[in-house]
Amino acid sequence: MIRRLALSALLLGVAAMAAWLVSAPRPAFPNPEVPALEVPGDPARGRQVFEAADCASCHASPGQEDWRHLGGGLALPTPFGVFHVPNISPDPEDGIGRWRTVDLANALLSGVSPARTHYYPAFPYTAFAHMRVEDVRDLMAYLRTLPPVRGRAPPHELTFPLSIRRTVGFWKLLYLDRTPIAADPTRDDAWNRGHYLVEALGHCAECHSTRNALGAVKSRTRFAGGPDAGNVGFVPNITPARIGGWSAQDIADMLRTGVTPQLRVVGSSMADVVRNTAALPPQDREAIAAYIKALPARPTPGESGERD
Repeated sequence: MIRRLALSALLLGVAAMAAWLVSAPRPAFPNPEVPALEVPGDPARGRQVFEAADCASCHASPGQEDWRHLGGGLALPTPFGVFHVPNISPDPEDGIGRWRTVDLANALLSGVSPARTHYYPAFPYTAFAHMRVEDVRDLMAYLRTLPPVRGRAPPHELTFPLSIRRTVGFWKLLYLDRTPIAADPTRDDAWNRGHYLVEALGHCAECHSTRNALGAVKSRTRFAGGPDAGNVGFVPNITPARIGGWSAQDIADMLRTGVTPQLRVVGSSMADVVRNTAALPPQDREAIAAYIKALPARPTPGESGERD
């Protein structure tokens, strides 16, 4: 009996050690000395990355109009609990003022903090993981030009075991793909640029898709719409199954004006998105439109037999 108990304890210990190792945070750049990230970035280009990635919609301090004040604090209700968006202003105590560019790269490309802990995927690093290093470098250069903001967001409100960040490591094994977005030689430059903007920087599928029980985007409903994060509204289908009658110019115009071809004004979080896309160069809006027009048509969840 004692031998069996000892063997059971040993096996449990080995399993626990294996689980601990498998779930470990794996930063994209474990070595802090990364020559490609130590080259000074371009703040002007970084602002375009900032706008394309819609950073201010989540990280701007609620209740004020200046989207450059990135004090965080926005509450994001989800089926797993409430996440509170952090301060990413250059404040050295409450924000990311002490971060190096490699720290930002690890956060965006692998969901790992400077303290080597996992970020929860409410932060859409599953999309940002495809970002180019030069865009991370430029984004950091721009963030450093913004005003520091004091104050930290409250802790996330999550129940056990989700409150244990280490569990995110198992989720990443299933759903974090860091494969770079490669140019498709069969497509034109506009489509390839749109591919990068939509799938990496814009992280459009993060909202315009339904999710499985573990909170990952379902491939069969990608871009086909679904309930919003708080489950109080519905994000529209943007595949040709629903907006196939829109021209590429209609899409580009909506990204600039916030007005659809049916003369409806977009609202909710999309209004914030448009504030950012309106500031992009026209060719970027046109590239996004070209990529959206080429998406495969998928039925809206709940229609034509599709279920969430």
